[in-house]
Amino acid sequence: MLNSWVFRLALVLGAVSAITPNNPIRTVIAFAVIGYVVTISIIPRLGASFIKIGLKGKDMSKPPPVSEIPETMGLVAALTYMFLMFGLIPFIFFKYLVSFGSMSDDAVVASNYIEQYLAVANNRLFPHNKLAEFLSAVLCLQSTVILGFLDDLFDIRWRHKFFIPAVTSLPLLIVYYVDFSVTSVVIPRFVSDFPGGYFLINVINWISKYGNHLVTLVTGLSFRTLQTDYVVPDSTPKLLDLGIFYYGYMSAVSIFAPNSINILAGINGLEVGQSLVLAVIFLINDFCYLSSEKISQAAHDSHLLSVIFIVPFVGVSLALLQYNWFPARVFVGDTYCYFSGMVFASVGILGHFSKTLLIFLLPQIINFIYSVPQLFNIVPCPRHRLPKFDVKDGLMYPSYGELKSKKGISNALLSFLELFKLVKLERDKSGAITRFSNLTIINLLLVWFGPLREDHLCTLILGIQFVIGVSMLTVRHTVGPWLFGYDNLSWGVK
Repeated sequence: MLNSWVFRLALVLGAVSAITPNNPIRTVIAFAVIGYVVTISIIPRLGASFIKIGLKGKDMSKPPPVSEIPETMGLVAALTYMFLMFGLIPFIFFKYLVSFGSMSDDAVVASNYIEQYLAVANNRLFPHNKLAEFLSAVLCLQSTVILGFLDDLFDIRWRHKFFIPAVTSLPLLIVYYVDFSVTSVVIPRFVSDFPGGYFLINVINWISKYGNHLVTLVTGLSFRTLQTDYVVPDSTPKLLDLGIFYYGYMSAVSIFAPNSINILAGINGLEVGQSLVLAVIFLINDFCYLSSEKISQAAHDSHLLSVIFIVPFVGVSLALLQYNWFPARVFVGDTYCYFSGMVFASVGILGHFSKTLLIFLLPQIINFIYSVPQLFNIVPCPRHRLPKFDVKDGLMYPSYGELKSKKGISNALLSFLELFKLVKLERDKSGAITRFSNLTIINLLLVWFGPLREDHLCTLILGIQFVIGVSMLTVRHTVGPWLFGYDNLSWGVK
C-alpha cells in the first residue's frame, strides 16, 4: 500500500489541505507527512546514481553472495528536511507590514506591530524576533550536512572530524549570545549542602569571573550575564554564572551529540532507529510543557520551536528507516549521523534545555565512556568494531580485539572489567589475555544475552534507549525539582 503512488499522492494532498497559517503544530505535522512521502519516493530512484559515483558498500553481516547497496543515503533525508524547514518559514512566523516605512518612529512601528499581531484570531505564531534563532539552526544544520557528506566522500580520520560539529555550531552560539545570552546555572542543593560544597562553588565562581575578565580584555566582548561583582547568594536556588565557559559547554554538546550517534552504530537500522527514539523522547518532553497552563511564555516558545524542528525530522527519518532496517537496502552514512545529532543539539541549545538533552543521551554517554579505552588506544582498537556475523546460523556474535602485550595497564583494565562482566576475555594456556570483546554497547549486549539476529539486537538496543529516555524524563521532572529547588513544569517539589 505504501508503494502505491495513488496512496502517496493522497497523503500529500491531505497534508497540503491540513496546512494552517496560524497553527504551527498542525502545519509542521503536515510538512512531516510531505517529507515522508518525498523521501520514501526519492531514495529508490537515486540508489543507482549513488552506486555509479562510488557511494556504495557491502553489508558484511549477511550470508554470501553479498551485493553492493548505495551508501550515504542519509543525504536524501537531510536535504529533504532542509527544504521542509525553508518552506515552513512563512507558516510559523508572524509577518507584519509597516505602512509608514522609514518615516515611522519606533513607537508607531511597535503599535502597528501589536495591532496586526492581535488582529489574527487564535494566533499561535512566533513573533518575528524568533526568526534569527530559527535561521541560525537551519544554517548550522546545512553546514553539518555539507561537512558530513565530505566525510563520507573522503573518509576523514576520526581525530580530525571529531571537532567538525563545533565549527558548524557557531551560528547557533552567535545568535544565542545576541538574543539570549543566559550563562548562569542553578546549583543543586546537595552540592551546596555538602561539606565544602559552598567553598567549591565560590572557587568556581572566582575562576569564572576572572577568566571572563581576561576574555573581555582580549576580545572586548562580555559573556557574563550577571553583574561583574556578582557573588553566590546564600538563598536557594543558588546561581553560578559561567560566562564564556558556558559557551564552551554548549560547543562540547554540539560536538558530542553528532559523534555519539556515529559511535553507537554499525548494524542495520541502529543509527536511524536511535535517532527516532530520541525524537520521540524529545517530543514527549516538549508536549509536557506545551500542555501545561502554568509555564512561562518563554518556555512555551522554546519547546514549540523544538517541536517544529523535531516533527519533520521524524517524517524523513521514518522513510529512511524503511530502507535501512534489516535487511538493509541502503546505508545512511556519516552524513545522517552528524545531521541527526546536530538536530538534537540545536533544539537543546535554542530551547535552553541543553542539560536535559544530556540525560536523554545517557545510553550514548555510557557507550562513549565504555569505548574510551579503545578510542584513546589504552587497549588495542581495530578499525571496525562491528559484531561478527556467523554464516552458519545467521546470528551476530561479539567481535574481538587482539591483545599482544601480556602486561601493563591494558591487562589490568580488562581484568577489572571482567570482574563486573563488562567484557568477555579469551586466555591462552598460561592464563594470559589474548583477545577481548570490543568495548561497545552492541558487543556488550551480545556478551550478556548471547548471539542474536541483527534485527533483534537492534530492537533490544532501541528498547533500552526508550526505557532509559522515559525514566530520565520522569527523573528530570520529579527528582530534579527536589535537587534544584524548582522546575519549569508544575510537577514535583517546588
